[in-house]
Amino acid sequence: MREEYPRPDFVREEWMSLNGSWSFEYGEKKTTIQVPFVCQSRLSGIGERIREDRVTYERTFQVPDSWRGKRVLLRFGAVDYQCRVFVNGNCVGSHVGGQTPFSFNITRFLTWKQEHIRVEVNDPIKDESIARGKQFWEEESKFIWYTPSTGIWQSVWLEPVEDTSLLCLHFTPDIDEGTVKIDYRLGESAALPCRVHMKIRLGDQEIFHGNMVCNTLRNSLTVDVFRKKAMEGSFHFTGNYWSPENPILYDVEIQVDDGVDGSPADTVRSYFGMRKIHVENGKLYLNNQPYYQKLLLDQGYWEEGLVTAPTDMDYQEDIRKSKEMGFNGCRKHEKVEDPRFLYWADKMGFLVWEAMASFWSYTPEAGAQFAREWMDVIYRDYSHPSIIVWGMLNESWGVPRIYSNVQQQDFSRGLYYLARGLDSTRLVISNDGWEMTDTDICAFHSYKHGEKEDTAQHQVFRDCLKQVDSLHLIMEKLTFAKGSSYKGQPVVLTECGGIAVKADGDGCDRPVTPEDQAGRVQNGESPVAVCGTGDWGYTSALSGEFLDEYKRIVDAIYDSEILSGFCYTQLTDVEQETNGLLTKDHQYKFDPDQIRRINERKR
Repeated sequence: MREEYPRPDFVREEWMSLNGSWSFEYGEKKTTIQVPFVCQSRLSGIGERIREDRVTYERTFQVPDSWRGKRVLLRFGAVDYQCRVFVNGNCVGSHVGGQTPFSFNITRFLTWKQEHIRVEVNDPIKDESIARGKQFWEEESKFIWYTPSTGIWQSVWLEPVEDTSLLCLHFTPDIDEGTVKIDYRLGESAALPCRVHMKIRLGDQEIFHGNMVCNTLRNSLTVDVFRKKAMEGSFHFTGNYWSPENPILYDVEIQVDDGVDGSPADTVRSYFGMRKIHVENGKLYLNNQPYYQKLLLDQGYWEEGLVTAPTDMDYQEDIRKSKEMGFNGCRKHEKVEDPRFLYWADKMGFLVWEAMASFWSYTPEAGAQFAREWMDVIYRDYSHPSIIVWGMLNESWGVPRIYSNVQQQDFSRGLYYLARGLDSTRLVISNDGWEMTDTDICAFHSYKHGEKEDTAQHQVFRDCLKQVDSLHLIMEKLTFAKGSSYKGQPVVLTECGGIAVKADGDGCDRPVTPEDQAGRVQNGESPVAVCGTGDWGYTSALSGEFLDEYKRIVDAIYDSEILSGFCYTQLTDVEQETNGLLTKDHQYKFDPDQIRRINERKR
C-alpha cells in the first residue's frame, strides 16, 4: 500500500494517511476498494472495467486527540474527474479536474470521535470535452488507448496546521547570478507580523541561516547560494549545478513562528536545484552548455495499478532503468505524474518534459477548464529542477481544426503565453507533434522510418531529418499551423520509433503488406503494424532483429545536424501497445548495455 508522504517537496512531520480500505459503490454494487488504486485496476481489489460514470467512496477515521486546537486539512493528490466531499454529512467542498491536488479545512465539521467521510465522484466515460488523456471511452482498449481510470488515483491524507502556517513555497534559481529566489506564502489566517526562519544546506554544509519579519502573507527572499551569503551579489561559478549527470540538491527547512506569542507554528522541509534551461543559436542549453535530449515517451501506466504505481520504488526503478539504457529524461505523455515520481527525477537526475491529459472536443468551456487545470499543474510543480519543458497540447488533440481555425490557433497561443507568464524559467511547446503556433521548440513526430525491408523509406527518413523544410514529408500533418512558421527554434523529434517487438517464431514474422494496411484503415484502425493477437506498434521487428532496427533509427537521427534530441516511443508496453523497451511489468526486454551503447554514439 502507498504509505509514503505524498508531497516530498513540501514535507510536514505530522500527518495521517487515509489510504487503504474504503467502501465503494457503483451502480447497484457495494464492495471495498484499496485507495489510491482506481477500481479498474487489480490492486484496487476490484479490477473491473466499469461503465458507470458515478461512484462513491466512504470510510471512517479517528483524528488524533493531540490535533485539537489546530486546523485539520483533508488533502487529495488527484481524483478523476469531478467530486464532492462530505464529512459527517456536511459538504466540505468540491473539485473539478482529474490531474491536480486539492484540500479542504474540515476542522469545524469534526466530532473528535469516529468521523465519516464520503466522496462522490462523477467521471463521464464518454465525455470528450474533459481532459482524459489515454483513457478510452469504448468497452475495450484499442490502438493507443487504454483502460480508463475512475475516481481517486493518488493519495488521500490528513494534516494538522496552526492558524499561522505556510501555504506554498516556490524556488527560482538563477545560475548566472548564483542566487535562488524563494517565494513563500502564508495561510489567510496567519497572525501578522510573524517571523520566518530559513536554513539552506548542501549535504552537511550550511549555506544560509537567517530569519525575517513578515508583515504580509506573500514574501520573498533572494539568497546567493554560490557565495554562501545572502544578498551579496554573484560571480562566475561552474559547480553545484543540477543535471542528470550531477543531480545536486540543496535542502531547505523553513519555520514560521506564531505572530501572537512567537512560538514555533509550522515547519516545512523542501529542496531546490540550481538549474537553467534556455535556447541559444537554435540549440537547447542546460546550465549554459549544449545538451542533447535523449528521452523516452513515458505513459505512466502499470499492469496492476494502471495510472498509479504499485509502490514508490516503482518510480525509482523506471528512472534507474531508463538511465541504464542511456536516456537522460522522459516526455511524460497525456498524464500529470504523481509528485513522488518528480521527486525521484529530481533526486536521481532525470529530465522531465511535463504534459497534461488532453481533451478531445473543443468548446470555449472545455478550453477554459483545460487552462485552469494547467495553471494548477504549473503551480504544483514549479520548483522541480527536473522539469524543463511544459508541453501544452499534443498532436492537435482537443483542437482538431487548428491548422486553419483562428480560434483554435489563438487558444494554442494563449496556452503558450499563459505558461510563459506563470513561469519564465522553462521552455514551452504550444502543440507537440505538428501544426504548431508560437513555440520555444520545433517539436515534431515521425514514425515513418519504414519497415526493415523498406530500404527506400529508410533513406527518405534519413534525408528528411536533415532539413526543417522537409520534415513534413515524414509527418502526418504539416509542421506549423497556417500563419505560423519556423523561426530558428531548436528542433527535436519528440516521438519516433514505436517498434512492436515480436518473439522469434511467434507466427507473425512477415512484414505488413499494403493489403494489411488498407484493411486496417477500412476497419477504422490506424495503418500500422500488428504482431500477435491485439498487439500493436508503428512498425514491427522480431526480437532478434530489434536492436539492429533501433540502431538504424537512432543512427538516422544522429546523422542530422539540425536535431537537438529525440524521444523514443516508448518506455514500457501498455496493454495492447507492445512497443516498449520494457515489458508490461516494467522489466528489460533487451540488454540495457546494448541500448546504452547505441544511445551513447552521440554525447
